[in-house]
Amino acid sequence: MNIGALEEHYKSELVPLYDREEAKSLFSLAAEQVLLLSPGKLMMQKDTEISFINEQKLLSILNDLQIGKPIQHILEEAHFYGLVFKVNEHVLIPRPETEELVEWIISVCSSQFTVNEAKILDIGTGSGCIPITLKKHLPNAEVSTLDVSGEAIAVAKHNAQQIGVEVDFLEADILTFQSKDKFDIIVSNPPYIRYLEKLEMHTNVLLHEPHLALFVSDENPLLFYKAIADFAKTNLKPKGQLFFEINEYLDKETIEMLDDKGFINIDLRKDMQGKDRMVRAEI
Repeated sequence: MNIGALEEHYKSELVPLYDREEAKSLFSLAAEQVLLLSPGKLMMQKDTEISFINEQKLLSILNDLQIGKPIQHILEEAHFYGLVFKVNEHVLIPRPETEELVEWIISVCSSQFTVNEAKILDIGTGSGCIPITLKKHLPNAEVSTLDVSGEAIAVAKHNAQQIGVEVDFLEADILTFQSKDKFDIIVSNPPYIRYLEKLEMHTNVLLHEPHLALFVSDENPLLFYKAIADFAKTNLKPKGQLFFEINEYLDKETIEMLDDKGFINIDLRKDMQGKDRMVRAEI
C-alpha cells in the first residue's frame, strides 16, 4: 500500500469519530513518527510504497484511534509551545489555550522583571507543560511546581530532563498544602469541568484522560480556585500576580470570587476561539 492509499483508508475508517480533515491530520501525525516524514514531504510522496512493517505500525495506530484513544497517547507525545512532551494516561494532553496562558506570563515576566528573575509557582503539574515551558523561555526564573499525583510528577520530571531545564517538583495537595515561600507569580490550570458538562466532551477525553485533573463537583466548581486564591493571598509577594486558566461558563463567578478575596486589577482574557479562558489578578 502506498502513502496516499493509506491516508484515504484512515479518512474512511475514522469518519464516525472525526471529520475527514481531522482524520487527515491524525494520519499526518502518525506517519510523521513512523515514516519520519514531515507533512510537506508526506504530500509529495503519496505514491511511495510503505514497507510491510511500517504499514502494520500505522494500521495498529488506526485501530487505537478507532476505539477513541487520543493520538497523543498512542504516540506518547504532545507538542506544546514548540516543545515535545511525553504524555500518558496519568496526565492531561496539553491544550492550545494553555499555550496562550503561558505566552501571557512570559510577556509579563519579560517586561516586569530584571533579566526575567521571577519566582514562579505552578499548581497542578500534569505533564509539566506550564512550568517547563516557562523555565525554558525564562531561564533565569526560579520555577517550582506541585501536583497531588505522583504518577504525573514522574512524567513531568522526565519531560524536564528531556527538555533540559531545572524545575523544583513537589508532590502535594493544594487543598491542604502550606508554605512559607513567597512568589512573584502563581499560575494554575486546575480541574474546572463540572460533571454536568460531560455531555459536551469528546469520548476520547472521557475514556482516556485522568478525571482527577478534569472534573469538579457541580455543587462546588470553584473548589480549587478558592484554595489557590487563599494560598496566593498568603504566598504572593507585594504586587504579586495570580494567573488562572478558567471554565468559560464560570468567568463571572471566578472574577467575583477573586474580588471578594481582595484581589485587584483583575484582567479577563479570551482565548483564540473567543472564549473567556484566562484571568490575571494582583494582590
